[in-house]
Amino acid sequence: MLRDPVTAYVALGANLGPALQTVLQTFDALALLSGTRVTGRSRIYRTAPFEAQGPDFINAVAQIETRLTAPELLDALQTLENQAGRERPYINAPRTLDLDLLMYGQATMHSPRLTLPHPRWRERAFVLYPLADVCPGQVTAEDRARVSDQAIDVVPESKP
Repeated sequence: MLRDPVTAYVALGANLGPALQTVLQTFDALALLSGTRVTGRSRIYRTAPFEAQGPDFINAVAQIETRLTAPELLDALQTLENQAGRERPYINAPRTLDLDLLMYGQATMHSPRLTLPHPRWRERAFVLYPLADVCPGQVTAEDRARVSDQAIDVVPESKP
C-alpha cells in the first residue's frame, strides 16, 4: 500500500573537503531517494562552526515530499552521509556531510534514535535562515532574534 507523501525538511551541512560541491550534490541525491522529491531548496549559507570545530560550514535546507516513514528517511540520510565519507570520531567533529531531519510533517517523536521536530532547530542560525527560505512561515522574528549573535552569510550566486 502506498503512503501519502509527507512534507519534510532536511538540514544539509559540510565543513570538510569540497563542502559547497557536496551540499549541492546532496540536493540531487535527496531527489533520488525512493518515493521522494525535492520541492524546495534554500540559498547556500556559510557559517562559523557552532558548538563544533574546524573550518566554516556550508549549510542549506531542502524541503522534500516523501513516502518514506521518518525512520526510513533517517536511514536514507545516514546512508548519504556515509557515502560522502562521514566519520564520527567524537561529538561535533568536522564532517564531510551532516544531514539532520528537522521536521517530518506534523509528527512529534522522541526515541533514542530520532526526535521530531529536531530538538535544537530554533537555536541555530544555520538552520533558521535556510529554513526561512523554503518555509518562511515557520521562522518567527523571535527565532531570528534568538540567533542574532551567530554570524551567517549567503554564499554569492546561490539561489533558493
